[in-house]
This record gives sequence, structure tokens and C-alpha cells, in this order.
Amino acid sequence: MQVARSIYGLALRTNVTLAGLAGLETCERTDILLQLGGLPSELAETARETYYQSDDRDENGRPSVAASRLRGRYIELAYSDGTRVVLDEDATQIWATTPPGSTVEDTATYLLGPVLGFALRLRGVTCLHASCVAIGGLAFAFVGAAGAGKSTLAAAFARRSHAVLTDDVAPLDERGECFVVRPAYPRIRLWPDSVEFLFGSPEALPRITPTWEKRFLSLAGPQYRFGRDPLPLGGIYLIGERVDGAPRIETIPPRAALMHLVRETYTTRLIGRELRASEFDVLGRLVTRIPIRRLCVSTDAFRIDDAVDLVVRNAEKA
Repeated sequence: MQVARSIYGLALRTNVTLAGLAGLETCERTDILLQLGGLPSELAETARETYYQSDDRDENGRPSVAASRLRGRYIELAYSDGTRVVLDEDATQIWATTPPGSTVEDTATYLLGPVLGFALRLRGVTCLHASCVAIGGLAFAFVGAAGAGKSTLAAAFARRSHAVLTDDVAPLDERGECFVVRPAYPRIRLWPDSVEFLFGSPEALPRITPTWEKRFLSLAGPQYRFGRDPLPLGGIYLIGERVDGAPRIETIPPRAALMHLVRETYTTRLIGRELRASEFDVLGRLVTRIPIRRLCVSTDAFRIDDAVDLVVRNAEKA
């Protein structure tokens, strides 16, 4: 087994090396044991009760992910490419199998993002679908659906020497009257078009895996900064529609902000009613304590630095 490392505030121990974990702090404890390569024999062929299928389908009509219950205390996530992941109900153990032709890093794209995000939810941690950066000792979150531009904004901040805490999954801890963001791991995932206008060429950054077009910006080296320590949440920017001309920031009523955050909590359709109710209470308190604004970025992708400057000025007033 590998040494346990801290990711999303959890001590994760794996039986294989995952490149995305390189450079993270080591831990003596183990919160989650992740084993890649097989499922327990009693779960491999057991009957399953499917309770969720995503609307997104592959070319063969298969859902991109389906969730099923096994033996009453395990949950299986079955991805359309054949990857299978099983978690126990307390999210202390995770098993995963890879389809023929896949690599460890192919499977890691699920494990370090959606799977650990789901594990956090099973543990009762509210997670926003967000990227977070550090400004003036506070964390600021960019919340939005897939394709909204969260990772691109985070990379633009990294390029301007701001530390990045997390990309895509932002776990929150409620501590008294404040909320704290847990850091993830030192990578930002970017599509080639974002890489091209940020760094000059779609080939400027390495692929996450040889079989996928998506690239990653490493925050582990000397040029870009990874925010390793939890930070108080200073504000949230809901990514709105793109606008012509300069980017702008708009106010948003608390109720509208709450409804937006409810839609953009991570893997919310996979958790049960009790956890969703608890999450709604947490978000209700969040919108009364944390400044929430709508950020409309420019349709001109090359004005991304204008958006960075705008957010920094706005955050410093928060």
C-alpha cells in the first residue's frame, strides 16, 4: 500500500500510485482506503438496485454514470466506459475496476474528482461544484455547471500568482459563523481551447492521460501555487452568461443565490433525502453569511485577465 496523503481534508491511502497525489502531505491515519484492480468477491456478481442514471448518454445510449445499491450497505458507480467503483455506505473503503485498455490514470480521472466528491457527500460534507482561489488570505469560489469556465478562471488566477485551492470540487466545513474551504490536489484540468488562449498552444500542457484530450496545469512546481491550507470562504461568484465587452459583477437576491447553490452542490442526485435536507440547511446559513455575486465574463476569451482584475477588486471590498 502507498502512504496515505491528505486530499479534500481526508487521509487517502491507495494500493497504486496516482500521479495527481504527488506532493501532497502524508498522513499517519487513514480515512479512506482505495483499492484499484478488483472488487470484493461477495460484491462482484451480486444483484444491484439502480436508483440513478444520468441524462447524459454515450453513442450507444448508455448513461455516463449509473448509481446502484448493493447488499444494502454499498453503492456502485458504473461509468459508460466500463469503469466500476464501489463505496461502502460510510465512505471508508473504495474499490475500483478498470475496463480493458484503460490505464490507472484513466481511472484516476474518476477517483480524484467525482468519486471522492461523492465520498465527501456520504460523509456529510457539503461540496460546491466550484473552483476556489486565494485572495488576501481568504478563499473565493467560482460556482457553475460543467463548461461554465470555472477551471479556466482558476488557471487565469494561477497565472497571476494566486494560489488555487481546488478545481471542480469545493468541500466546505462550517466552523461557528464562518465556512472553510478544504484544499484538493495540485492540478487544474483544462480543455485544449482554454490551454491555447491561456498558454499560447493547445499542446502547452500535458494530457491527463494519453487517451483523453483534456490537459492539466500542475500547481506542484515553482511557477504556480497550490493552496495547501484550508482557508475561510470570503465570497462566492456564480458564473453567469457571457456578455459582450467588459466582464461585470451583478448582485443577486439571497433566495435566488440559494436556489443556484442547491443546483450546484456536488453529486446531489446521488445522495439520500436526509443528506439533502441537511445540505439545504447548511446552504441556507451560507447565503446569509457569505457575500454572493454573479460574475458575467466576456464573450472575448482574451479578456480573462479583466475578469481576474474585477474579481480581485470586488473581493478586496468584501
